[in-house]
Amino acid sequence: MTLSHITFISADLDRMEEMLIRVLKARKVYESGATKFSLSRERFYDVGGVWVAVMAGEALKERSYNHVAFYVDEEELEERLAEIAALGLEVMPGRARVRGEGHSIYFYGPDGHLIELHSGTLEARLERYREG
Repeated sequence: MTLSHITFISADLDRMEEMLIRVLKARKVYESGATKFSLSRERFYDVGGVWVAVMAGEALKERSYNHVAFYVDEEELEERLAEIAALGLEVMPGRARVRGEGHSIYFYGPDGHLIELHSGTLEARLERYREG
């Protein structure tokens, strides 16, 4: 089984699109316009081979640590952080990390979704944890 897609609900599809394109380097592949095939207007994006759907709706009422993480090469983190700042999005303080775990930027998207940009991999983290 593999991941099919991730769906975000957004009160402002244009603002969410700007964040996806500038920060996650998304490529828009579909926009429903006024047509509704699903619950509301929607747009689809390709983010590094992952299908990300954005549907019109109310922003989240409260925030949590539930999040989606996207892999980013270590060298790209500063560039991505600059785009996040340029969009005025809130960056969360990083958490303590152990050597070999990679680096992360946690930020809230326009509708309160917590998104992580992470330079580590599952294999690297498991190897580090095996070391103790």
